[in-house]
Amino acid sequence: MKTVQNKDLIHIVKEQDVVLLRNRVKEFAVKIGMGLVNQTKLITAASELVRNMLKYGGGGVVLIETVSEDRNTGVRLTFTDKGPGIKDIDMAMKDGFSTGKSLGLGLPGTKRLVNEFAIKSEPGKGTSVTILKWKMG
Repeated sequence: MKTVQNKDLIHIVKEQDVVLLRNRVKEFAVKIGMGLVNQTKLITAASELVRNMLKYGGGGVVLIETVSEDRNTGVRLTFTDKGPGIKDIDMAMKDGFSTGKSLGLGLPGTKRLVNEFAIKSEPGKGTSVTILKWKMG
């Protein structure tokens, strides 16, 4: 059972909000003593997801939480938008799939950077992606 110690909600409406989010994610990671490599993986994953949210979902909100389970502590991020949604999540999770003209990490690359990854999407209603990176591992 995961318990939440600390949380913050960031509204993403413009490109400048990406920098704010990255800085807040770093603050949360540093506060729990996460190593630099894991911080970088978490911030990279967060950057990819927030850019997707701006580009495809028209912005949204990101919930940042410090969570713990047993002796492990981590940072969990939940990205929620009210955009068009993803028609085929299985296809979106395949390497090399892109609806844009980008060479971004995409969802599969983002998933590889974190310990836990969950996506829910309903066409016409929006998408929610939750990632978690543990301090260790």
